[in-house]
Amino acid sequence: MAGSIGIKVISYISQNQNSYLISVREHVFISLLAVSVAIIIGIPAGYACDKYRKYEKWIAAAFQTLRIIPSLAVLILLIPVMGTGIKPAMTALVLLAVPAILLNTAAGLRSVPYFMIETAYGVGMTDREVLWKVKFPLALPAILTGVKTAMIEIIASATLAAKIGAGGIGGMIFTGLGLNRMDILLAGGISVAALSISAGLAFEMLDRLMLKYNHLRK
Repeated sequence: MAGSIGIKVISYISQNQNSYLISVREHVFISLLAVSVAIIIGIPAGYACDKYRKYEKWIAAAFQTLRIIPSLAVLILLIPVMGTGIKPAMTALVLLAVPAILLNTAAGLRSVPYFMIETAYGVGMTDREVLWKVKFPLALPAILTGVKTAMIEIIASATLAAKIGAGGIGGMIFTGLGLNRMDILLAGGISVAALSISAGLAFEMLDRLMLKYNHLRK
């Protein structure tokens, strides 16, 4: 039974190769664009939480509150304002991804040992140099973990983008559900899982390349 389903999944993908590859490309594009925007927002917001700690609970709470709203509900609420397509999908995915990057950035910056900062000032570094040459490099492992978490969440949630015409693998999943076609449903689900695993492995490799000294000490 499982073997026949597997054959049907492979057969569906091979017979619909062009449309399948288009769906995967759309999914990857939406995911990368959303995480890029989330990084642009999340890292400065995380830095602001570390620098202005009395405002941290307000900054973090604002994004956390938006995050707990289901992505599908956000999409539906945005349709009257942005219409359908990639814009509301991007907004919902960015709101989902920012908190992980923001919180990890703030935690990473806060975990930098104070004696490292004192030493940096002691050798004559300016505030800007301390930030870019000491704080951010030492906080990078935590920041990368936040970005990896955000990326995996985005890939999984981007399936909903198909509901409002933004494309992606979600279209296959909803088609499979609508037609009661297990082969189409599994083709979509397995593809999303494969993209999530690939993203996790890619960030592991990036972590090892950028932070070799951490792994050498282990």
